[in-house]
Amino acid sequence: MKKSDFIVIGCVIVCLLPFFVCDSVYSFYKTFNAEHGMIMSFLKFAILSTFGECIGLRISAGVYNREGFGIWPRAIVWGILGMGISMAMTIFSSGVPVFLKTMGMENAVAVMGESLSWDKVFVAFCISVAQNTIFAPVFMTLHKITDTHILTHGGTLSGFFTPIQMGEIMANLNWRVQWNFVFKKTIPFFWFPAHTITFLLPGDMRVLFAALLGVILGVLLAIATHKK
Repeated sequence: MKKSDFIVIGCVIVCLLPFFVCDSVYSFYKTFNAEHGMIMSFLKFAILSTFGECIGLRISAGVYNREGFGIWPRAIVWGILGMGISMAMTIFSSGVPVFLKTMGMENAVAVMGESLSWDKVFVAFCISVAQNTIFAPVFMTLHKITDTHILTHGGTLSGFFTPIQMGEIMANLNWRVQWNFVFKKTIPFFWFPAHTITFLLPGDMRVLFAALLGVILGVLLAIATHKK
């Protein structure tokens, strides 16, 4: 381990410790999270998922940051995408049980408010499959486009706020990696089961858990970026 690794670990401990040792800090977090859900979604993903990408860079390049990486632009993108994820989770967690009910599963809606059971696991799995099949590929591709835009402009904030050349970037994406690794492997083998767990959690815990999973997503996408 390098000196930078110990510094990062120390910073993580310092940031998290108040939530465990000070009840007022945790109480403030719970209240603010309940009253300002979208703001918290932005902050959770901006911090945690960007940190995940920094870890991915550490794995692939040996450093947490470097010139042109663009931590601040990445944090802005993750924050915005985090709000989209929060919206998607609300839509799919509400809509899929209703759809299952129309398909003959009469308790599909009610079971999500009950204690853990195989019916609840099944509904949570269906929600996860629907969200990750319909929403996730678009989300991941948009993230890849913005990531390319950030790197193209040297990771600067001024470059980030220039128009994104969507057509040009999409034409030059490595679709083999995007399909064979990001879509075909991470979605069914990781995100289906991971988000099944997410939808088994209470509603106020889902976005935070998804943001924590975003750390892993950042690592996976960083690996995909450097994958030959």
